[in-house]
Amino acid sequence: MITQNKYKILFILLGLINATAWYGCKDEVDLPDQPIDSYTSVYMPQGVNGAVTTTLKVKDNLVQTAVYGAAYGGYGVPDADVPVSFKVDNGLVASYNTANKTNYQVLPASSYALSATTSFIPKGKTSSEPLKITFKAKGDGAMDAFKTYLLPITISSPAVKVKESLKTVYYIVRALPDLADYPAYERSKFAIAGFSSQEANGEGPNNGRAVFVLDGDNNTFWHSQWQGTSAPPPHFLTIDMGEVKVFHGLSFLPRQGDQGGKPNEVNVQISTDNITWTDAGSTVLQNNKNLQTVFFEQGFNKQARYFKVTINSSYSSSVTHLAELYAF
Repeated sequence: MITQNKYKILFILLGLINATAWYGCKDEVDLPDQPIDSYTSVYMPQGVNGAVTTTLKVKDNLVQTAVYGAAYGGYGVPDADVPVSFKVDNGLVASYNTANKTNYQVLPASSYALSATTSFIPKGKTSSEPLKITFKAKGDGAMDAFKTYLLPITISSPAVKVKESLKTVYYIVRALPDLADYPAYERSKFAIAGFSSQEANGEGPNNGRAVFVLDGDNNTFWHSQWQGTSAPPPHFLTIDMGEVKVFHGLSFLPRQGDQGGKPNEVNVQISTDNITWTDAGSTVLQNNKNLQTVFFEQGFNKQARYFKVTINSSYSSSVTHLAELYAF
């Protein structure tokens, strides 16, 4: 009885082995008929990881570029040159902003140039030669500093289909100045053109008045009036630079003591005639004794002879004071 059971088990095992061998040796595989061309496309490889962020320096005679180009994807390599074209498609900026909840502006045409709008992927290769976008961040026709722009570049080809997901590369472009490139203006022609109040007596004969923000002495200071009656905020100083200059920003040196009253929330306006004023921007200064240098974005690179500093609030006090004030 045991012998018969062994033979039955052996028979079943042999059947399984034969079935496996038959399927394993079958040399025909049924695949759907798909032409190789359906797997082939051209695309812009710069967009593989999303938008390309480019931060430029606001500097003279500096060539600043970004790369664009075409790539070939699919089975093998092309057996002939693959022509491609590129164009700037500013019509996509609005839809990009909507989809990404951004507010990027169209990059002005005067502030960039494409090295070519046509190219090709050579026979036997998988990419075109790299092409360059050259940006202009300073001078006539340059983009505005601090603004963020969007430059969409789209590829097309008459020979090979374009991969839709990598058809367009979005370049996010911003130009930022470097404080090291903007030394303070010489102040020999600077003069006080106006102020909200000053402490003419209470701080002694060589302190308290507005003129002391221009004397080059870190230990003297302007102080808003506190003797007799305390002048409430906002406090302001207006400076005449003596001639029209290109305005970029200001440097504030707080009073070198530890008293409350150091400027906190500050607004700046600029003018060429002391009559018509333009907002240059706002800032929040730190509660310390350090020189604090600030670019004012709205007024950056604009013509001005006068600037007005309005201190809307101070640290731990309603009065305010300032040791030195510089423009650059």
